[in-house]
Amino acid sequence: MKIWFWLKNSRLFSLPMTVLSWLVIFIYSLPGDILNGVLALFGIAFAHLATNLFDDYVDYKNLPANCQQCKCAYIKEGKATINDVLRVVIIYLTLASIIGGILFLRCGFPVIILAIIGGTIALSYAQLSKRGLSEIAVGTAFGPFLFEGVYFVMRGEFSLKVFILSLAVVMFTIGLMYVHTVLDFEGDIKEGKKTLVCRLGKKSLAINGVFVVYGLGYLFTAIAALMIKNYSLFLTFLLIPLIINLHKSLKTFECGGEVGEFYFRLLKARNLMVYYSLIVAAGLL
Repeated sequence: MKIWFWLKNSRLFSLPMTVLSWLVIFIYSLPGDILNGVLALFGIAFAHLATNLFDDYVDYKNLPANCQQCKCAYIKEGKATINDVLRVVIIYLTLASIIGGILFLRCGFPVIILAIIGGTIALSYAQLSKRGLSEIAVGTAFGPFLFEGVYFVMRGEFSLKVFILSLAVVMFTIGLMYVHTVLDFEGDIKEGKKTLVCRLGKKSLAINGVFVVYGLGYLFTAIAALMIKNYSLFLTFLLIPLIINLHKSLKTFECGGEVGEFYFRLLKARNLMVYYSLIVAAGLL
């Protein structure tokens, strides 16, 4: 089925980080306009899938010999052409734009500003990643812009508390992206990318950076818990053993190995974000 083919190659497995980030701010924004909140979810999800697929479009032309076996495999195997990829990206962005237009009519001009900035980040992600700015791009798009955007369409205002909460949650999303670049370390070095991990120079140093990323997440979590006076958010600290386990698994990974080994570690980071978001969402309820 073509739809499933494209969803899978748009890395549908990463979509929970969008849905769960949205769930956190959706719950926090209640009571608010529920329809606007749901529309925002679909718009953000289409933009996310477009970003993932456009990353393949840009990367395919410069794939190094020792890249991960799974990287752009569907193009290398002739199951789709590079032009097919671009067409699907355009479809995703068109759907996201239609939803953005509806929210503009319902909520006003700030939606357009948020959509333009979000769209720019989406289309620039591949280039930003090569310059070591992927974590900043993801942090901006899936943190303050996602949270403040959903809060605005549901409540009609922006909030400092929402901003801090967004920084807490998005650090676990950044953790997923950071782990991805650690797993791609050798291939990215060969390609000449300037990701944050590559800039660190040593893979061992990059692996230890996992503690910095998640440590910042817990710092913002503590600040958010104190600001909104919801101390159940401290339950997220129970996930620290999973971070230690992730760190250990990264130390045993070899680039260019089995696809399953790559995804095994990547899904550890994704699951961390899932568990964290569910705990926060439950606490906000």
